[in-house]
Order: sequence, then C-alpha cells, then structure tokens
Amino acid sequence: MQTGALPGLAGGSSGPAAIHRSQGRLSAAQSSALRGVPLVRALRSGAASGRQNGLRVYCRDFPAPVLTGTSTYKEAAQLSAELRNAPRPERPLHIVIAGAGLAGLSSAKYLTDAGHKVTLLEANDVLGGKVSAYKDADGDTVEVGLHIIFGAYPNFQNLLAELGISDRLQWKSHSMIFAMPNLPGEFSRFEFPDWPAPINGVWAILRNNEMLTWPEKIRFAWGLLPAIVFGQRYVEEQDALSVTDWMTKQGVPSRVNDEVFIAMSKALNFIGPDELSMQCILIALNRFLQERHGSKMAFLDGNFPERLCEPIAQYFTSRGGELKLKARLKEIVLNDDGTVRNYKLTSGETVEGDLYLSAMPVDILKRLLPEQWRPMPYFKKLDKLVGVPVINVHIWFDRKLSTVDHLLFSRSDLLSVYADMSTTCKEHYDPDRSMLELVFAPPGKYINASDQEIVDATLLELERLFPDEIKADQSLAKIRKYAIVKTPLSVYKTVPGCEPCRPLQRSPINNFYLAGDFTKQKYLASMEGALLSGKLAAQAVAQLKPAHHGVCQPLEP
Repeated sequence: MQTGALPGLAGGSSGPAAIHRSQGRLSAAQSSALRGVPLVRALRSGAASGRQNGLRVYCRDFPAPVLTGTSTYKEAAQLSAELRNAPRPERPLHIVIAGAGLAGLSSAKYLTDAGHKVTLLEANDVLGGKVSAYKDADGDTVEVGLHIIFGAYPNFQNLLAELGISDRLQWKSHSMIFAMPNLPGEFSRFEFPDWPAPINGVWAILRNNEMLTWPEKIRFAWGLLPAIVFGQRYVEEQDALSVTDWMTKQGVPSRVNDEVFIAMSKALNFIGPDELSMQCILIALNRFLQERHGSKMAFLDGNFPERLCEPIAQYFTSRGGELKLKARLKEIVLNDDGTVRNYKLTSGETVEGDLYLSAMPVDILKRLLPEQWRPMPYFKKLDKLVGVPVINVHIWFDRKLSTVDHLLFSRSDLLSVYADMSTTCKEHYDPDRSMLELVFAPPGKYINASDQEIVDATLLELERLFPDEIKADQSLAKIRKYAIVKTPLSVYKTVPGCEPCRPLQRSPINNFYLAGDFTKQKYLASMEGALLSGKLAAQAVAQLKPAHHGVCQPLEP
C-alpha cells in the first residue's frame, strides 16, 4: 500500500514506548530504530495456560473447518484455476503495480500465474499496507490493525492453500462474544453448533436471551425477511439507506441497534449505524447465515508481513517478478494519447511497463490522478469514496488478565473489538502477562489527540470490561508499555450511495488497471475484498486479446 505516513517510535526513556502515525517522516533516531529489524515470529505452538495469582487462562486452537466443499470456495478456486490455465501469451506482458498491500500482492501473484511478469512498487520498507506491522525498540511486533480471518473468506482460504500455508491459521471456537455494558466483566455468547446453515445461525440467535428479548428477535427477523425472500437484488437496493434508516423503515426495535448493530457497524467499517450503508450489514449477515462456517474466526499465527505477505512476494519473485521497497510513486506520467507512459518515483527513477496497475488506497490514488483523467466519469466517481480513520491500540500489562481466547466485541463507546493477543496468537503468546490489542473506533476527536490521552480514555473503557483487574489509575494491573497506531485514512467509508461509485478493475485507459477493496467486488472493504480485487484485476489482464506486433487490446465488455 502506498501510504502517506509511517508509524514511528515515540516516548522517552522515562515512559512507555508509543507508536503513532506521524506527518509522514521518521526522525533519524526513529528510522535507525526500525531499519534492519526483521519481523520474526516467536516459535511457540500448541495449547498453553498461564498462571497469575491462581488465574488460569487457556489458549486452545480448534480444528480447521472444512471449507473446500462450499460454493464460494469452489468459485474462488475456479477463478484461480482460470488464471493458472490461461493461454500463455506469446510475449509475457510486463505489468508495473503500485502498492504492496493485499490487493497489490494478490495482483502480482495471479498475474504471475497467468504468465506475465510483474514489478511491484511499495512506498514503505515493509509489505502489507493496512495489514503491515513494525517492531518497537524491545523487538515486539506492533500491528497497524487487528485482523480476523472468517470462514466466509474463500479467496483468502484459497490463497493460503495455494501457498501451502493454511496451517498458519489459528481457528477459534465458532462463537461471537459480546461484552455486557450493564454487567461489567461479563460476556454474552452466540454459540454456533456444527450444523448446516442457516440452522446453526438461527439456533445461536435463539439460544441467546441476554441481548434481545423474544419479541425483539421476532421483529428483527421479520425486518430481515425481504432480504431472505428477494436475495441479492434487495441487498443491493439497501445501499441507499443507512442502518438506522433501514431499521425505521422495517419497524425493527431500537434496542436491536443498541445491542447488535452498533457493535457490528464499528467492527465492519469503523463507523456507527447512523452512517453505515445497510447493504454492508446485509452482506455480512448473508455470508454468516448462508455458510456453515461463515462466521467462524481465525487469527494468523503471527504478523501479516512475515506470515502472509512475504510468502506471496517469494512466490512471484521466484518466477521472474521484481519487488521494490521504498519506491514511492510521485507521478503517473502520460503519453500524448492519455495512456500511461511510466511511473515516476520520488527518487527520480522512472519505471516502465506494458501495463500499469494501481493497488494504492483510494485516497492516495485520487491525489495522484493525472489532471487529464479527472473529468472522466470513471475517475470522477471516486470523489465519493473516502477513507475512514481508525486507531489501533496495544497495551502490555504486568499480569495475565481473565480474557477469552477469541475476538471480543467490546460494545463500549470508544472501542470496537479487542483481543488478548498473548492468548490468541502464537507470536505474542505469554503465559504470565497480557497484551491487549484494541480497535479504537470511530476515533472522532481522538484521531488528533496525544498518545497519552488515547491510553487514558482506553483505560477508562477497560475498567468497565475488567472491573476486578483494571483501574484507570493503574492501582491494579499496571501498564508496562503501550503502542498507538493512527490511520487517518483506512478502508473506504461504506456510506449510503457509494456502491455505484466503486470502479471496475479495468479502467477506460487501455493500459491502466485498478485493484483495491474499494473497487467492484462483493466483499466490500475487507481483506477478502482486497485479495479478490487483485484476482479480478489479473483476470481483466488475462482476458486481453493479442493484436499485431504483440500489442494487446482489451476485449469488449
């Protein structure tokens, strides 16, 4: 991903280290602290337990679900096979890709499968974009975001299988766990039995009586009935409504919003239900209710740059591709006819190819669009797509907390979801001390607040979640250190009316393509959406038909 800022080290020797997003430059000392520090994984495996004052916290991974028989997995596998088996070009095209987040890496991998040569440019010195990670001064990994892989991510699962690294997922129990704001320290669970969908999902909802009453469940189900009856057409039509507008229209009780939709909205897009398009909620519910293991969650067993991104990079570079880090795009240089001549980097270097692909975030892409392209409807519509801010918080405590080996929905005013990474993830495993990773969303005024202000606000929220273990004044559990990562422009904000503005991967410029979760694909702003967009961009290139002298022209839509 081409980003406008790097997370850097902050804080003096007298206080805990913090990591934040600066205005785009690291000091010499900060650069020195990061440069050359490899992202290494702690080689720990198996179930484990920790002890602190009699507390036992269990870390247990569950068997991987069988996903290969689902229709979505087969569809994803078919697209992969189509690219692997595409007719070999007489002369492989050289495609230059800007941005090495998941969309760019996916594009590079599948264009290589289709028989082409790629050069992947990344502005930073680490792969991953929105899933990148960094090392602090102590060698601990700090992640840009807290990332969960769902069973309903078929292209993600296919990619892991193709790379031979499916065993790097740590699957958790098939549950969705919500904190109870009115019962501090307690949780409400939706437990999905291993039954066919949608029966398992319906059973999980019916069995939970702590969040919704039976009348509320019935009215909620009645409101969802049109989505079940009319399917995808109805889902797409709801893009015009916010979640709260849809609830009013369907007569869904407001407590459903308070108990369910606020948490879902913040987890899906870092915004509240008054802003989020209802289409986003319906797509997620559809995947979770229609697929047996759709809502089952897994953690990657370590940081994404090393455990996922590097294997993808090794895949295409070992097959003739090239990866350039610290290669920040400055300008898309055009020919007289408006096609791309080359990518010009901030270093002054130019990179030329047959085709060019942008896998940069939409906000960065818009800043770099050539003036000649801006009036075109295809590019003009991008103005509606704007990244949403989010803050990722890491706090290392001096003791083990009574957390759960799973992702938890906090249902607090400031926090979206969190996990005790010392229990859920092998790389961070610590039997004696907890490290909480928390998503601060929507961040509101805190996106411009100091790190200390963010930590203080987080502690107040954690005091409600852990009333017997955490106090805001640190009279109980004490902070050993913390890290803050601010992303002012993250995934695109999925507000009502933005769906028609999402572009196809093939642009009207015949040698320029797009990939990214903001482009047209059915998984919206997600890791799965980013990976699928890269495959679709590769498919668009693979469908080019050869013309005279090795020049390719796009097929008619």
